[in-house]
Amino acid sequence: MNSDNANELLPVVDEAGRVVGSATRGQCHGGSMLLHPVVHLHVFSLRGDIYLQRRPEWKDIQPGKWDTAVGGHIDWGEDVDTALRREMREELGLTDIEVRRLMQYVHRSDRERELVYVHAVRTDTQPRPSDETDGGRFWTVDEVRAALGHDVFTPNFEAEIAQVFRLMGLE
Repeated sequence: MNSDNANELLPVVDEAGRVVGSATRGQCHGGSMLLHPVVHLHVFSLRGDIYLQRRPEWKDIQPGKWDTAVGGHIDWGEDVDTALRREMREELGLTDIEVRRLMQYVHRSDRERELVYVHAVRTDTQPRPSDETDGGRFWTVDEVRAALGHDVFTPNFEAEIAQVFRLMGLE
């Protein structure tokens, strides 16, 4: 069984994304509200369906929920693009794909605050989920909309998906 590394060192940033310090994953997820950066990638098929991953039960945040295709922390000393490429490769085996940055925003839960860098891609490349996820599948836009608000998705996914659909022309 896998587990999250509570001692992993993460950058602490201001709302503009400037590094102002560092903290462990455990500190960032333990209610400190230290703002730390993460990357998200929404993977769309050429038809417009969206690939979602299921979070493994061993995750410390939102286990078992459906979430963005790729999501992960930016490591200490890493920039946004490097982190995104690493997470794409680690979680879905995706390489050499040009992505588009859509937006960034601050997401706050009862345990943490994240500066989320949101990206998207339309591709005919089939994701190959690793053991960092509990698998995944393509959903139609209508399937996603029907499941919103029913405790199927992570709150973070629900906070951003309407804007992602709009920015991708899938309203």
